[in-house]
Amino acid sequence: MGSVLSSSAKIRKKRRSTASSRKRRARFSVSSEKTYVPESKSRSQECEPLPSNLNHTAYSGVDQAISADATASYEEFFTQLSRRNVLGNTHSINNSSTLSASCADEARASVLSFFHASSDEYTVIFTPNASGALKLVGEAYPFTDESRYLLACDSHNSVHGIREFAGRYGAGVHYIPSTPKGGLDVTTAHRLLFRHQPNSPDAAPCLFVMTAQSNISNAKSPLSITQYAGALGYNTVLDAAALAPTSYISLTDYPVDAMAVSFYKMFGFPTGVGALVAKKSFLRKLRRPWFAGGNVDVVQVPGTVVTLSSKLHERFEDGTVNFLSLAAVGDGIRFLSAYMPFLPLRLSTLLHYLASSLSKLRHDKTDTPVVRILSALPSRRLTSVGAQSDVGSILSLLFLAPSGEMLPNSFIAHAASRMCISLRTGCMCNPGGAATLLGIEDAMQELYDGVTLGAFEQAMGRELGVIRVSLGLASNFQEVWNVIRFARVIAQEEGRMSLWAGWFAASGKA
Repeated sequence: MGSVLSSSAKIRKKRRSTASSRKRRARFSVSSEKTYVPESKSRSQECEPLPSNLNHTAYSGVDQAISADATASYEEFFTQLSRRNVLGNTHSINNSSTLSASCADEARASVLSFFHASSDEYTVIFTPNASGALKLVGEAYPFTDESRYLLACDSHNSVHGIREFAGRYGAGVHYIPSTPKGGLDVTTAHRLLFRHQPNSPDAAPCLFVMTAQSNISNAKSPLSITQYAGALGYNTVLDAAALAPTSYISLTDYPVDAMAVSFYKMFGFPTGVGALVAKKSFLRKLRRPWFAGGNVDVVQVPGTVVTLSSKLHERFEDGTVNFLSLAAVGDGIRFLSAYMPFLPLRLSTLLHYLASSLSKLRHDKTDTPVVRILSALPSRRLTSVGAQSDVGSILSLLFLAPSGEMLPNSFIAHAASRMCISLRTGCMCNPGGAATLLGIEDAMQELYDGVTLGAFEQAMGRELGVIRVSLGLASNFQEVWNVIRFARVIAQEEGRMSLWAGWFAASGKA
């Protein structure tokens, strides 16, 4: 298969016409205060395509953390590949199956190379997503009633979910608290890891799963913590779903036992494919609770004899892998690899401009702030290619009314959609990180079995969650500018009240 980079020039789409661009620019008028307002109520509720070099025409996607936008050239390359070839189920030996197996092997090799992992030590297990990869570890880890499971409060639900498997065997579950800006404190992490370390090399196995980068607080955890935990005898797993799309990771430098990633978060396509990159020695310690097609070589029926597949990764890939999509993984890796040296610098520039511009905005009638930024901001702005930021490229914030009270997130999401901006709101499947940023950690401790989000929000007297803007491979200045332009509309009473009326009408509150 050829590289997507060499094919992109052949299949690049034509630029939109000047007339079409003028039509889109005409949607907004400039006030005397140089802020943008909808020309009329009817205009503000139209959604026309905004300028972009990506394969989306209706919205400005500014939540790359949930899924990167795939470029048109990359998707077209895969389409052409699928048209030229017939791919078949890998559980056979015919020509189409052999081609699919070859694509899967190439994808595994590309993943190992990208993360600087030796094929002698590591293998790649394809999963539906990073959550599926973490579940593989949780369900098969040999917990006992003397085991310990350590994790950070600021983690994704799929990391928290492993506590269910640990609890079934009576293992202790211990949390590393968040700092006021999310993430974790290294000294505190070391202290808790030391306190709960295995008593001896032959003691019950203990597991430490670390979130490499928070998907809500933007905090990065130093990967050196995994080395410290490993030296104490823990098995170490890295949730790299939020870190891998924009940061360099080397499993040679930080040889964790396993790492979970999602490819659609890294380069947008294909969806439904992630991976567990794991040491072969670690996988041999796991005890899967069942087997399925693809995991086995021989099964005695009736009886109890089962001989697992001789290929270690096949023992963990249940049923048929997503063979149609795996052909795209290798080229996605090559595409991201070409941009990765420059990506942190580009994103640092965009994030700095976005955060500083939003922080300066004031309501036109009260001169009060329009937003409150909750997530961690970088300690420095990158200035050179190859440099790495100490935080990610996520901005979690709240929009404020002129009175200083929080504007409902549901209103902001609706209003943004009217201006062709797709925002994500809520807790981002990270309740611990959200609780820290929103200052509701004490209230979180008062929750009871069966509580619903609606009941929790009613008790708190407001919607819970944040507005998230996250930047990635496909982000550009136009999209950042669209967010700032939207925030300027919220800052103006006339524009805000027009959007508010539309939200009330759409939600049936009028």
